Amino acid sequence: MKQGLIFLAAGTLAFATAVAQAALGTTEVSDTAILEDALPQTLGEFGFFADGPRQVPAAGVVPYRLNVPLYSDGAEKLRFAYVPKGKRAVADGEGLLKFPVGSALIKTFAFGEGSGRRLIETRVLLHRADGWVALPYRWNAEQTEARLALAGARLPVTTPSGEELNYRIPNKNQCKECHGLNGEVTPIGPKARNLSGAWLEQMVAAKHLDALPAGADVLPLWEARDRAEPAAAARAYLDVNCAHCHQPGATASNSGLDLRWEQTDPHSIGFFKRPVAAGRGAGGHEFSIVPGQPEDSILLYRMRSIEPGVAMPELGKGTVDAEGVAAVTKWIAGMESER
Repeated sequence: MKQGLIFLAAGTLAFATAVAQAALGTTEVSDTAILEDALPQTLGEFGFFADGPRQVPAAGVVPYRLNVPLYSDGAEKLRFAYVPKGKRAVADGEGLLKFPVGSALIKTFAFGEGSGRRLIETRVLLHRADGWVALPYRWNAEQTEARLALAGARLPVTTPSGEELNYRIPNKNQCKECHGLNGEVTPIGPKARNLSGAWLEQMVAAKHLDALPAGADVLPLWEARDRAEPAAAARAYLDVNCAHCHQPGATASNSGLDLRWEQTDPHSIGFFKRPVAAGRGAGGHEFSIVPGQPEDSILLYRMRSIEPGVAMPELGKGTVDAEGVAAVTKWIAGMESER
């Protein structure tokens, strides 16, 4: 069922994209802008879009979606991948696709619907010869262009739930807090386990990817999580929203908590694990996860908070993700309460 739903969505999106590109004419991506040391001042300099305001990608820029998306205050996120001509990404099991030098990952954040939708920012990850570079671009009020925002920005938005929020565009250094792994900037989104098998097949057919990865498309669709096992839905959520920091070599590795999907050791995941230095972030609770007792689990206490120094994740969240909290609560509540 999941493959069918995603295949239909991917096929519809690909058809709509092709029609829009044909109507707008050919736009070519600037490989020079991706690879050179300079920092382009506008998003348009890259040529990623045939129509930026409408988010119609240029030829060779492929839209994609994730089975489980990262929560960002309910923002709509439009994701795109670019692999330069003559090169292919390499499958690496269920993990992150290995994109060649010259590739780019593009993600636009938007709030509102229909004519009221506003593009807020577009973040790009550029794979240059010396590694990945993360850059944030802020869309102007006229919605005609996005300009480089090295210092980040703050601006008011209304979330889909009706909350008024002082939304934060991260500065260039803050990008490293989530994308940092073993001292290098690393993509965190397009892991094979969190990508549609149909989309990956299309990437292979288009010669953007060398082979269909083993272990692809295993995370349950977030919108169909109620039909998945509670453990699968919760672990998938934690893998996507927390594990980029909470894993060995990442920015929160000193916590000893490893929330990656592939981690199987209960203590590493947080079962009866005492915090290393949570301070008031523990909320007076003793363990990260107490099986059968979500209300006593530090993990959920921090997920439910928006207070600085307590809230998790620390960045990219100004509101509580009620759906994520519900999924993790259901998982912990359904565990055996005995040690």
